[in-house]
Amino acid sequence: MATVRIPTQLRTLSGGAAEVDVDGSTVGEVLKALDAAHPGFAGRLFDDAGALRRFVNVFVADEDVRFTDGLDTTVEPGQTVSIIPAVAGG
Repeated sequence: MATVRIPTQLRTLSGGAAEVDVDGSTVGEVLKALDAAHPGFAGRLFDDAGALRRFVNVFVADEDVRFTDGLDTTVEPGQTVSIIPAVAGG
């Protein structure tokens, strides 16, 4: 089981919860389990090709999955997966 940290902007999908525990051994499995438990996440996190959207950053134990194995990044039991939306400014 992994803990997924939900950003404020997506908490309406998790019933207001800041963290959700789900099963999965990779980031992809964890995020699919999150969507199964709380429908609507997949549409916000994945593009039509099934890749993470450009403006969504996902971290496992403080490591950006874009610099590891992406959706195939291993998630050990008890680890935290954080969803961090990109912030733009000017």
